[in-house]
Amino acid sequence: MPIYEYEAKEEKQSCEHCRYGFEIMQRISEDTLEKCPECGNSVRKIISIHSVGSSKSGFDQRAKSAGFHKLEKRDTGTYEKKY
Repeated sequence: MPIYEYEAKEEKQSCEHCRYGFEIMQRISEDTLEKCPECGNSVRKIISIHSVGSSKSGFDQRAKSAGFHKLEKRDTGTYEKKY
């Protein structure tokens, strides 16, 4: 199940739960939350920051096979395609 992030639409009416944002596991088929589960204030779904990096578990190879490539910075300040 994906994890979605929400935050209060209006900070002045929010509680500690939704003021700075919260995460919740929801099925993709579930409707987007409209109210904070703690205080009932209006909330909006926010776009999460994602992270992609190297890993010892073979992530680089999986990324390569999925069509992604990795850039490596050279001394001259330019980037060269690693794979």
